[in-house]
Amino acid sequence: MTDERADGEPTPLGQLAAELLDGGVRRVHALQWRDLDDPEAGGSEIHADEVLRRWADAGLDVTLRTSHAAGRADEAQRHGYRVVRRGSRYGVFPRTAVAELLGRLGPCDALVEIWNGVPWFSPVWCRPPHVTWLHHIHGPMWDQIFPGPLARAGRVLEGRVAPPFYRRTEVATLAEPSRAELEAAGFPAARIHVVPPGVDAVFHPGGRRSTAPLVVAIGRLVAVKRFDRLIDAVAAARTDVPGLELVIIGEGYLRPVLEDRRRDLHAEDWLHLPGRVPLAELVDLYRKAWVVASASLAEGWGMSLTEAAACGTPAVATAVTGHRHAVQDGVTGLLVDDVADLGPALVGVLHDEARRRRLGAAARQWAGSLTWDRTATDLLALLAQVTRSPARR
Repeated sequence: MTDERADGEPTPLGQLAAELLDGGVRRVHALQWRDLDDPEAGGSEIHADEVLRRWADAGLDVTLRTSHAAGRADEAQRHGYRVVRRGSRYGVFPRTAVAELLGRLGPCDALVEIWNGVPWFSPVWCRPPHVTWLHHIHGPMWDQIFPGPLARAGRVLEGRVAPPFYRRTEVATLAEPSRAELEAAGFPAARIHVVPPGVDAVFHPGGRRSTAPLVVAIGRLVAVKRFDRLIDAVAAARTDVPGLELVIIGEGYLRPVLEDRRRDLHAEDWLHLPGRVPLAELVDLYRKAWVVASASLAEGWGMSLTEAAACGTPAVATAVTGHRHAVQDGVTGLLVDDVADLGPALVGVLHDEARRRRLGAAARQWAGSLTWDRTATDLLALLAQVTRSPARR
């Protein structure tokens, strides 16, 4: 990761950063409700870190403002950028707006709002040039997080109340299906920009597949991921695929529920819940897996499916918005419209080695086109566009 190529010439990212610096844009603030070091951090937090570290490496002075993370200092340096963690999960929103207005985080030349369900309403109070990253509309996820009235309020806030405030804001999203969701919610089509995420180079083929059929799933152990339904699908598939094992990697508040389900199924010998694992172990599991699976109800992308694809492992997943771009149905994996169809889909792929090889090869090729350098460059280009066009701020 550098702002220069091997021949000493600046990279596109380096050129953009130099243009911003020459124009007086050096200090960039980014707002995200949850930090990468939070126990429940997921794909959105990884995305922010991969982009912001590259912007910092290119010479920008980057500050990430986020909520408090248990066991972490209020301020820290990470990967070349400053992290400020203050406020509760929801108190962080008004607290940050006030801090920015009063300049408590220091001077700000440009701002990035990362919208994860609850908007920051930066167009209302932010004076410098600003853009918004909105990976997807959360829709049904609200019902998994809050009781009925609060869930309905969340959907209305995200889908009806907030979008009009962003009608003059450039918004970046991850995929074409997400663009369609944003348009349906009222975001102006001309201001929606699709910028796919990247895949770290550490994810690549190697090693050997497991001798026993192995399904791997990764994510926070929370309701929206529907790991309970995936467990049921694998349990049913074991009738046709003897020796099938499932490894679910991640932590979250539903761990006791999943452990209870494992006991109920007497599945201690085939259902493994190792929690979070080191990166090297994660890569090894992707390589050993016959398929990677997800029963998620909603995703912005589905980073685990793309990471596995880079290792040559195909996916079987629900056909939610994010998955429809991370997986090319019938080419790099299989998508099912109903979570009840996951089991039969798994059986079909696990029984057909030639098909798995074809899907895995195509998945690897697809993932190879996704790089974090490109993502960071395209998002910085969007920010540069806004700083050049005062009328569009």
